[in-house]
Amino acid sequence: MTGHLTVLTTTDSREAALALARSPVEARVAACAQADGPVTSVYRWEGEIRTDEEWRVLFKTPAARYEAPEAHLRAAHAYDTPEIIAADITHGSDAYLTWLATETTSTAGPLSD
Repeated sequence: MTGHLTVLTTTDSREAALALARSPVEARVAACAQADGPVTSVYRWEGEIRTDEEWRVLFKTPAARYEAPEAHLRAAHAYDTPEIIAADITHGSDAYLTWLATETTSTAGPLSD
């Protein structure tokens, strides 16, 4: 099975992670999102090695729609250069992948809490 992606980003707080998780689902550019953390990130930024606590947010979306969640995250993210990376979902249940596709269309119906 192809045609679906997980899209990953990180952010600096639980509150920011939850906001980044919710807004693409509300906008129907991702079917669902999971926020977890904290994780410890070690990276080079502006010439120095940094160690920071971050939260990860993982989204699921159809591959054909990748540009929409990327654009959404770029607009909503507080980082100058946010991590936005995608990986193919190579296998998954037909029912789940059908649901994923349905939830990212504008005709999917009202959102429920």
